[in-house]
Amino acid sequence: MSTLPHLVVLSGAGISAESGLKTFRDSDGLWNGYAIEEVATPRAFAKHPQRVLDFYNMRRREVLKASPNAAHIGIASLEQYFRVTVVTQNVDDLHERGGSSNVLHLHGEILKMRGEGETTVYEIRGDIHMGDCSPAGNPLRPHIVWFEEPVPMIEEAAAVCSTADVFVVIGTSLQVYPAAGLLSVVGDDVPKYIIDRVIPSVHNYKNIHPIEMNATSGVQELIQRLKTR
Repeated sequence: MSTLPHLVVLSGAGISAESGLKTFRDSDGLWNGYAIEEVATPRAFAKHPQRVLDFYNMRRREVLKASPNAAHIGIASLEQYFRVTVVTQNVDDLHERGGSSNVLHLHGEILKMRGEGETTVYEIRGDIHMGDCSPAGNPLRPHIVWFEEPVPMIEEAAAVCSTADVFVVIGTSLQVYPAAGLLSVVGDDVPKYIIDRVIPSVHNYKNIHPIEMNATSGVQELIQRLKTR
């Protein structure tokens, strides 16, 4: 076990947005032009599987074209000084490509798929087509946690967050549960750095250090602050 202090990062859409990815709901209630209910629920997949597959095939292509930005790379660089765990709400692999070695995906991964009703996952870089089935014979679907589905990784994420010596929230409005509740399991004595253009409401928590910047600038500021702790 590493003797380095444990730094836990909870990341959201704001960090991927600076790589050109629209990974969550816009202010108009749409997601890349689609209503959430049309593409991100089990009901949508049951009713319009082709539409859902097309949407995630499009998103997968966008992720593969995107590159990690300075925020992803900066977080990875902190592994020189900390034992870093990234808990991300994002389904892209930009943290991994940016160099982070320990990433927990709360909401699934766009570059993986699984059979309907199954837990075994498979890598994918191309498209999922109607009629594609798993070895068990079930229709393939994206390995994504949709709205109205449980979040299987939330308990593991809570356990990780409860062991943080330093906690960082970056690019998330802390509005999507259960992920937003992870802040509540972090100890009162743990410094909590919140990086966002607009700092979410965190007045109920102690030891808050706001960094009101975008992700790339905010991570550079975070690095400087942590180096001088």
